[in-house]
Amino acid sequence: MTYISNEFHLISNGKIPIEQFAEIVTDIHPYVTAIHLREKGKTARELLDAVELLTKKNIPLSKLILNDRVDVAYVINAAGVQLAYHSLDAAIAKENFPRLRVGSSIHSFEEGLKAIKDRADYVLFGHVFRSNSKPGKSPKGLEELKRVTHLNIPVIAIGGITPENTHQVLQAGASGIAVMSGVLDAKDPVEAVKSYVNELKNGDESIVSFI
Repeated sequence: MTYISNEFHLISNGKIPIEQFAEIVTDIHPYVTAIHLREKGKTARELLDAVELLTKKNIPLSKLILNDRVDVAYVINAAGVQLAYHSLDAAIAKENFPRLRVGSSIHSFEEGLKAIKDRADYVLFGHVFRSNSKPGKSPKGLEELKRVTHLNIPVIAIGGITPENTHQVLQAGASGIAVMSGVLDAKDPVEAVKSYVNELKNGDESIVSFI
């Protein structure tokens, strides 16, 4: 019987100081699969400084994923890069930077098909539930998530993911979850992360039972 590991991606929000983010991540990085630096307002130099700060805190580069900036991800030897609609196509990134794990942010089944064609390693799909990060925008919902997870590519669900609804997301076929405010806005980020991890482990057991 094969044990299935569900991924847990933590994403920075570009709002809190990078020093504060580093302090939070120092305590929780052993529990997460990937740490995304989603810092849209930072220059390449500032991103390099941010990575230097994280590595001084013993955050492994093998867990770091940079949003949009393929150049910086490659130079610092990060694990990968997360690409959005305005970024380089995943196909270009894969061709020129084959070492990087390349994720594509998608919002539909059709965009998922393109991500597969472009040889992305996984997709980040959302937002699944209502999210404070997307005020006024309707969530995609679990049914659309189920549709996307039928594609032949790992799907990481994002948007309004809580420990309470993590099981639903996994049952819909997601390969993992991505969280921002659920951890970064928590009074105790470590305890918040542990709550998610417990649900991911429970999800593993429920999935294995069907194999």
